[in-house]
Amino acid sequence: MSNRVSMSDVARQAGVSLMTVSRVINEKGDVNPETRQRIQQIIKDLDYHPSAIARSLATQQTRTIGLVVPDVSNPFFADITRGIEALAYAQGYHVFLCNTEEDPQRELAVIQSLEEKRVDGLILCSSRIEASALADLLNRLPAVVLINRRLEGQNSDEYQTVFLDDEASGELATRHLIQSGHRRIGYMAGPASSFSGQGRQKGYLTAMQQAGIEVDPNWIIHCQPTVVGGHQAGLLMREQCDELTAIFCYNDLVAVGALQACADLNLNVPNDLAIIGHDDIPLAALVSPALTTCRVHRQELGARAVEALFDQMKNCPVGCKQIILHPELIIRQSAP
Repeated sequence: MSNRVSMSDVARQAGVSLMTVSRVINEKGDVNPETRQRIQQIIKDLDYHPSAIARSLATQQTRTIGLVVPDVSNPFFADITRGIEALAYAQGYHVFLCNTEEDPQRELAVIQSLEEKRVDGLILCSSRIEASALADLLNRLPAVVLINRRLEGQNSDEYQTVFLDDEASGELATRHLIQSGHRRIGYMAGPASSFSGQGRQKGYLTAMQQAGIEVDPNWIIHCQPTVVGGHQAGLLMREQCDELTAIFCYNDLVAVGALQACADLNLNVPNDLAIIGHDDIPLAALVSPALTTCRVHRQELGARAVEALFDQMKNCPVGCKQIILHPELIIRQSAP
């Protein structure tokens, strides 16, 4: 097995110093054009590949971005990841994707690991970490963008954020149900630690209050943001509140679980119970009945986040601290 070609091999064949080869590799000046061209040809002939570690020490950049998501199997986060990775790759960056399984302790551990790997920036999706602990950790990183999370009361102006207007989503979905004649509307709220879930709940409560509808506390149930979580919450909600005629769900996976619960209970959707989801993942249009849902342009959310991260790396100007995307209600059979 042949030995790996080193920078010393390049320098020896070119008859120059290691410093000169380093200047060529790192595209620095002070190298004669003919010498530069000769070194570049030798690099090509020898199939020399510079050490990423050595280059990062010289340039103080690793050309890597950390991306932390709570559930990589959720199509919502998978599409955000695609939007981030495509734009990052086009700019010559690689993405370290870390999955936290909705576990705040695991989230802390992976962020610390990315810090140790000296990533150039971090994109953090729907963080579940308590605000002060998260702020302390993020202050040690060179550049950070938060997706669907703000740090209220933690010098939030210091953090770039890209998020959906979740309160508007909650209002949009709930008002549609109210306008369709429903008065007893439940909310499957997702994890209690979810910033998005809290925002959607505010929108739900606002729409109900403006319609003069008093909300029974039992009408709001927290659940895991999965099909299984929605199924369990659907059964529990029906047991506790059989008066409900409609449900707004934290996301489409929860809504699909609620559909399964209705099938188990021989309830017709939407005649017995109308259901609205959130995100408009591909599954939403494929289930029966197809889900009414709030559409989120997920790949755009990811692309805007990585653009904001690059801006921050270049000393982002005032005015790019918050990027807000707006939801769109997609009406289908589950809540016409």
